Amino acid sequence: MANFYNDNEDILFHMNHIDLDRIIELKEDGFKEKDAYPYAPKNKEDAIENYKKVLEVVGDITGNFIAPRAADVDREGATFKDGEVYFAKGTAEALQRLKEADLTGFTIPREYGGINFPKTIYSAAIEMVSRADASMMNLFGLQEIADTIFKFGSKEQKERILPKFCSGEVMGSMALTEPDAGSDLQAVMLKATEIENGKWKLNGVKRFITNGLAQVSLVMARSEEGTKDGRGISLFVYERDEHMKIRRIEHKLGIHGSPTCELQFNDAPAELLGKRKLGLIKYTMSLMNGARLGVSAQAIGIAEAAYREAKKYAKERSQFKKPIMEFTAISEMLVDMKTSIEAARAMLYETSRMVDIKEGIEERIEKYPELTNDLSNDLKKYTKLAGFYTPLLKSYATEMTNKVCYDAIQIHGGVGFTTEFNVERHYRDARITNIYEGTTQLQVIAAIGGVTSGLILEAFSDYENDIDFTTVADLFEQVKRFRTNIEVAIGHVKEKNDKLFTEYHSARLVRMSSDTMNCYLLCKDAIKSERKKAVAKAYIAKAKGRIENELNYILNSANEILDLHSVII
Repeated sequence: MANFYNDNEDILFHMNHIDLDRIIELKEDGFKEKDAYPYAPKNKEDAIENYKKVLEVVGDITGNFIAPRAADVDREGATFKDGEVYFAKGTAEALQRLKEADLTGFTIPREYGGINFPKTIYSAAIEMVSRADASMMNLFGLQEIADTIFKFGSKEQKERILPKFCSGEVMGSMALTEPDAGSDLQAVMLKATEIENGKWKLNGVKRFITNGLAQVSLVMARSEEGTKDGRGISLFVYERDEHMKIRRIEHKLGIHGSPTCELQFNDAPAELLGKRKLGLIKYTMSLMNGARLGVSAQAIGIAEAAYREAKKYAKERSQFKKPIMEFTAISEMLVDMKTSIEAARAMLYETSRMVDIKEGIEERIEKYPELTNDLSNDLKKYTKLAGFYTPLLKSYATEMTNKVCYDAIQIHGGVGFTTEFNVERHYRDARITNIYEGTTQLQVIAAIGGVTSGLILEAFSDYENDIDFTTVADLFEQVKRFRTNIEVAIGHVKEKNDKLFTEYHSARLVRMSSDTMNCYLLCKDAIKSERKKAVAKAYIAKAKGRIENELNYILNSANEILDLHSVII
């Protein structure tokens, strides 16, 4: 059977070439734990070797244990009976195997029983889990709950709860959404009432809660009487008891192994996480940005699975006396799928790297306050970059996987529309990725400021200053023209000085930006590999038309197009 780490040449490429030096330095703090924990690394090389060994374990479990059960999990799904949720048989078995492999405390420090790995490595693991079974990622990826408690919880909360996450004794959920508060989380109305000694009680309903049966939930609730905006919202730690009832689970298009619950809180006892009033503007935004990174990795994993199914079928299926893969129309589709996936993966690791450095600096400052002045500029830089790259990545990766899965069914023809082949499952699973944790349209809103402010141009300048592109100069000249196109587009939109006009073109500017960012990153990879040079060349050739078309429309559209909207709809 396949090992989903060893059989993926692109993941192996990145693990052999990605610059992890600063991440390891921040994460390991001088390798001070090497004597306290037998599995703690002794130096940088040891840390990298540990990462690869664990990813190989993940690759084995995902390829040989989770993937063979995925179709049955999809058919059986999670079930609801007498107020309780039950996982599909294959889901329960996979969770147990991941627990036995000590993979349930991936990013949590060793003092709590975790393995203290960076997000960059976690992203690779999430991709492999998602390739095996997209619904399993929604459970495995909820380690972000533990990560949020580690960042913002009290000493007592961390010591009480985190070891249970790391041992696999408990799982988490984030209870944010309500029937009348979906994307607009400022509209949350679930009520938190302080009772005594810092204890609170929760009352209200949450909907669309992934893994709502979890033993530990982070619940967003309105703690300030009379408020209606985000400043009246706090985040609470709730440990499941009889005061929370699961009312039902959703019947969904895909990710059937992941239960999506509606919850009723009735005087449910809870504890404040961090400080009052920061629940949405600080803690939930941190939690959701981590989730968006995870969903991006999930999307790439689904796309990888769909691409491999399509390629396999195209090699085996013959028409007109030859494999359909030999038809140019089919091979072009496969090349587009493959290059898009590799572009997304490059951006995934780059974004994860930004997040790791940002969070590493934050932890270093918290541990050594005397370093605040020395690290403040770097913290500002990486906070801005992580906040920009994350929505840029999610918008690209999740739209990409929907296109890849669509094309995978097309390559299969009629049988792709049946349940006989896995591609229809991948197609259904992919559809949620550009919706949950913020739709693509919301990612555009989150990313556009980084485009119009020139942050993206600063990032491009950093690549140009830090990397020698001489060996791929012919390709890179084209990429620099893409940068110029973005500058022209930004200049035109800003010259209009019209908020509605900027909103109208925001998605186009973000698509131009993600395409160009991908080209920078693929050129960077192309320096190290002839195969990656071919990938970059193919991607850049297609990106040229997309970017020029977006620019042409931005430059030649006028406000009267917007006026037509009300006429048409």
